[in-house]
Amino acid sequence: MLNIKTFDAQAGGNVIYKALAHPLAGEAIQRLYTGMTAPVAVYDPGGIADALLALYPRDVDMVFVHDVSLVGQLRAGHTARALSELPGSGARTVLIAAFDAERTVARIRPLLPVGASVVTLDEARLPDAMLSVRSRYLDKLNFATNFVFFRDDDRMATRLISANYWANHGAGAVRLWIRLFGGGGETLATWEETLPENGGGFAIDSRAVRARFGLPPFAGQLLLHAIGVAGHDIVKYALDTYATDDGPSLSCTHDANAWPSDRFAGLPAPRADETVTLWLQNSHAVPIPSGSVALDRMGAERPVLLDREVGPFATVAIDVGAMLPGVMWPEQIELRAGRHVVRPRYEVTRAGRTRIAHVNVERDNLRPDPGIATLSPLLGRGYLLPFPILDRARFRSIVQPTPMATTQADLPIRLDVFDAEGQRVARRFLGCLPRDRSIAVEIEDVASGHAELVYDFRDGGAADGWLHALFRYEDRQSGHVAESSFGAHIFNTAMTYRDEPQSYNGPPPGLTTTLFLKLGDATRRGFAVLIYPASAAWHSRSVTELRLHDGAGRTIATETVRIACSGSVMVWPHEVFGAATLTEAGPNGYVLVRDVTCRLFGYHGLMDDAGGFSLDHMFGF
Repeated sequence: MLNIKTFDAQAGGNVIYKALAHPLAGEAIQRLYTGMTAPVAVYDPGGIADALLALYPRDVDMVFVHDVSLVGQLRAGHTARALSELPGSGARTVLIAAFDAERTVARIRPLLPVGASVVTLDEARLPDAMLSVRSRYLDKLNFATNFVFFRDDDRMATRLISANYWANHGAGAVRLWIRLFGGGGETLATWEETLPENGGGFAIDSRAVRARFGLPPFAGQLLLHAIGVAGHDIVKYALDTYATDDGPSLSCTHDANAWPSDRFAGLPAPRADETVTLWLQNSHAVPIPSGSVALDRMGAERPVLLDREVGPFATVAIDVGAMLPGVMWPEQIELRAGRHVVRPRYEVTRAGRTRIAHVNVERDNLRPDPGIATLSPLLGRGYLLPFPILDRARFRSIVQPTPMATTQADLPIRLDVFDAEGQRVARRFLGCLPRDRSIAVEIEDVASGHAELVYDFRDGGAADGWLHALFRYEDRQSGHVAESSFGAHIFNTAMTYRDEPQSYNGPPPGLTTTLFLKLGDATRRGFAVLIYPASAAWHSRSVTELRLHDGAGRTIATETVRIACSGSVMVWPHEVFGAATLTEAGPNGYVLVRDVTCRLFGYHGLMDDAGGFSLDHMFGF
């Protein structure tokens, strides 16, 4: 496993990791290494030497700390020594593993060995022009970054869609620094784009990028770095993958999640007539060694190692069925990625149609919470995982509960089904499912509406609030399939439990909704399923505004829908606003779904006349 700390829930992230992992920082660190003369001593005041030398391996001779409780512990492969021993160490170079290190250099200068030189990570800083907060380098807003699976190979193309939501938080001019890595990890292009002001929408299309830079076919990744931002330090987006010949393949996936994880789950095994390809994309400048990544049938504890190296920032396609022969849907697969990659994509090919979806982070820092089984009645049904049921005359809607934490030995769950008006029409106990038990349940209780997975402890079991599932939708006529996955929350109660419900604008109560809905185009129409889940009684109906924005961010039309509590609605922008108004909004226009009465949950996608459609959960800002 790569010895890095990528995420701290209490701190809201790990800025040091992002500062070290940035490709420009990596290039500078390699230059810094070149100028160091052995013996090399590392002074590690903030505990980041492990991450530094994991991401950028180099032989060092000794490591020093100033905290007496850390003396004798292992740091970066060395037994940590007391800083007071540095003068007699014989070091020729002292590397201070810290940014903003000017004061630290001044303080330890009397301890330097005679003739030793000092280098710091300030030599690996990004240029000031790339910083949103120049007064503090390790401010999280300086590293608003994310990866994007990006592909243009003469058969399939990709298009990223988002908006300058930072403008709504007071940002001025915002621009994107963008680097495109090819499949071998090589840099294909680096450029910047200025985003429209006032919350305007924008898109990055692989066909346009390929034409602009004269590139050959590629299947790689973009790194996006937003500069001049405020409010959010994550680049959020929706990504469409589509057939360049207007063929039937069409997919939508959510943003990549900026934090590498040890494990991921929610990867379906192939059916007999399918090929499942895992796109493994190295997120770092250090190779992934052979044998560092593995696949395993969920709960089997018999991982199969990937016997190949993956180069820095490289992208490789892995045939899941070839690595795990005999593992078939509805069984699920666990990816053991060793913190080398952010949320990977997988591609399913069947009968000439392709769909792409993403796996999710499998957490290793959770423990069962006994309080969930005895939640106060004031919280009603507690944690809910809502998902849409599409028109049953055309679509099959299938749900697969998915273990999403290494400590989840079982899933005690029930399925509640609601029609569009919020009437519960079915309740089905699915059991206390062991970790290695994979099921696929088709919802046939209602023509359309939504369903919710909830905890049910009638047969025992444990819960931690991190309840996830994979949702699959199959077109009965065309055979096209789309799938998405997400996790549970407590929705729309006046009372709170730990950090739930979420989406408060200020202190509770007062739940709100802000969701981004893309429009599509003349051949692929955008849609959304908006769900009003409620753990307990809340407002009888929502007051949901659909605000149509043009590419410059101007609101050009507004309509209101009122969704029943525990109900849902399907929204088609071309029906709500009309074709002429959508044309006025332009290709980068979008709908902002805004509600100050409740928290909605939504899924969005595109649908065409050839039977192709896409679907994934929406993002908000």
